[in-house]
Amino acid sequence: MIERAEFEMAEREAVYRAIATRRDVRRGFIAKPLPDELIRRLLTAAHCAPSVGLMQPSRFVLIRDVATRQAVHDAFLEANEKALATYTGARREQYANLKLEGILEAPQNLCILSAPQSERGHQLGRHTMPETAVYSTVCAIQNLWLAARAEGVGVGWVSILDPSRLREILHVPGEVLPVAYLCLGYVDRFAAEPELERFGWESRIPLDDVVSYEKYTATEADKA
Repeated sequence: MIERAEFEMAEREAVYRAIATRRDVRRGFIAKPLPDELIRRLLTAAHCAPSVGLMQPSRFVLIRDVATRQAVHDAFLEANEKALATYTGARREQYANLKLEGILEAPQNLCILSAPQSERGHQLGRHTMPETAVYSTVCAIQNLWLAARAEGVGVGWVSILDPSRLREILHVPGEVLPVAYLCLGYVDRFAAEPELERFGWESRIPLDDVVSYEKYTATEADKA
C-alpha cells in the first residue's frame, strides 16, 4: 500500500497549529509529573528526527532528581549574572526582569546531547559539513518540541548555562556535546505570543524581509 502524499485537511491544520503556537515556556509549570508513556512518546518523536547519514547522534538524559535540578539551577544563576553584566541602562533592567528558566518549577528536565564523533552513518554527509551532526540533534529537539505542544506539554530551552558546568553535573564525557537543556511539564496556559515579544525584548521579522531569490541579497533584517 502506497502512503498518501498529502495529509487530510484537519491533520495539516493540526501540524501548522503546533508550529504556530509552539512557545518557549518559562513559567506556569504544574507540579504533576508527566506519565512515563507520554515521555516515551516525546522521546520517540525526537528519535525519529532526520539525521545526516542516519547516524542518529542525539542522546537524552531525563532529570527528575531535585538535587540535580538544583545544581543546574545554581549553574544558571551564575551564568545569568555574567550575562546581565554585559547589558547597561534600560536593557540591563529589562533583562533582569525577564523569567528565563523553569528548572525547579518543571517536574522533569531533559538534557539533549549530540555525539558528533560517532561512527554511525560512516561519515556520509559529514566530510564537508561535520557540523551537520549537531544540526541533526537540533532537528530532534524541534521534533520533541512540536510533539510536546500537540500533547499540551510546555517546553523551555535554558541556554544560559556554561556547558562545562553542565558536563560536570551530568557526567557528560568530553566527546559528547550538550546542545539543549529543557524544562518539561504540563503548564497552566500557552501564551498567545512569544514571551520575549510580549515583554518588548525583540519583535518578529516579517517573512518577506528574510527571503531572497536565486542568490543571496542583503535583507531588511540584515540592516537592522
